[in-house]
Amino acid sequence: QVQLVESGGGLVQPGGSLRLSCAASGSIFSRSAMGWYRQAPGKERELVATITPSHSSNYADSVKGRFTISRDNAKNTVFLQMNSLKPEDTAVYYCNAHYSYGFYYHDYWGQGTQVTVSS
Repeated sequence: QVQLVESGGGLVQPGGSLRLSCAASGSIFSRSAMGWYRQAPGKERELVATITPSHSSNYADSVKGRFTISRDNAKNTVFLQMNSLKPEDTAVYYCNAHYSYGFYYHDYWGQGTQVTVSS
């Protein structure tokens, strides 16, 4: 059984920073692409950033240059450093583990952590 537990969300002023963490249990972490997604009220869930097991990363255009995704395979943890936060970054942020092996794949999700950017 794989569990993803996010932490680090909260209330921050515009221009501030937050660092999200996602700790994964189970044995799939080092073989999974990890990602952060977010969902704002009334909107669909959207991709924020992903990182492969070999540390290749990808970002949504809206966060490029402001957010950085990283992972520590030894600690089964993925991070999202968010700088220069804007009110439009307000959302519930979800951690995702995309595990694939041959033709089999499965997505695991955390419970989400709220990020609110407001003065």
